[in-house]
Amino acid sequence: MRNQAMPTISMFYGILVAMYALDTQKHHLPHIHIRYNDFKTVLAIPSGDVIEGSLPSRQMKLVQAWIELHQDELMADWHLASTGQTPFKIDPLR
Repeated sequence: MRNQAMPTISMFYGILVAMYALDTQKHHLPHIHIRYNDFKTVLAIPSGDVIEGSLPSRQMKLVQAWIELHQDELMADWHLASTGQTPFKIDPLR
C-alpha cells in the first residue's frame, strides 16, 4: 500500500518530488521534499531555497528550474496538502 501521507507529485531524471499532507509543523513555509539516490533535501517554494539537506549541483539546478516552471501549481498543491487534501501530480521536467 502506498504512503498517502507523502504522495510523489513528480519524478524526472531519477529525482522524486514529494509533498507531505499537513506538513506545517517542522517547516512553517511552503516546501517540497526531494530524493535523489541517497540524497534528501527540503526546498522552499516558490523560491527553491534549501531549507535542509543537499543535492548534487546538477540535480539541484534541474529541480530549481522545475520549481520555477511550476510555481503556481506547486503553491496550489501546497494549499491542498496544508489542508489535508492530496496534492495533484505536476508534469516532470522534460
